[in-house]
Amino acid sequence: MFNSLTGEITLKGDERLCLQTGGVEWEMTVSRKALERLPRVGEVARVYTHLVHREDAMRLYGFSDHAERALFIDLQKVDGVGPRAALKMLSGMDREQFAQALDTDDVETLSTVPGVGKKTAQKIILTLKGKLTPSGDGPTRSMEDDITTALVGMGFDRRTARTAVAAAQKVLSSSLKGEELERELFKRSLAIAGGEGAGA
Repeated sequence: MFNSLTGEITLKGDERLCLQTGGVEWEMTVSRKALERLPRVGEVARVYTHLVHREDAMRLYGFSDHAERALFIDLQKVDGVGPRAALKMLSGMDREQFAQALDTDDVETLSTVPGVGKKTAQKIILTLKGKLTPSGDGPTRSMEDDITTALVGMGFDRRTARTAVAAAQKVLSSSLKGEELERELFKRSLAIAGGEGAGA
């Protein structure tokens, strides 16, 4: 399914984002924190996505980065927490704050998040402490696959593309995160695939 969509932001509203890409305007539900992080209307952005399919509806959720999406999915592992509740939690607290609260069994801090009472906070700690999905600060499998697919689309065979991505990862700085990491990984992978070598 969709990993991300890249296009022009056409609308930013209350937990709502519209993105124009390839002649299609996508409507997504997003957290308030994601709205703050994403560019202004009229600018191009990459939005990570997660499709929730129910019997009576389909809703596309958007995220500013891998870490926010991973936390959204993890929160739904907690009994009684669905997509809407998870989104409200993301609007009230970022991943680092969640992780710290989990590590310290901080029920009081979690209880300050909209829609989270003490009982739910206790459930979150019990379910997720020490079990959060890796945030994606390093190259993730989906990131590797995206870049490999992009290189194949540029005319490289898949084996060459995969080898280039693997080689590029070995020379990346460990300080790179998120979008900066992805841009640099793509740049180096393209250079290696094109025969310019790992030092390009």
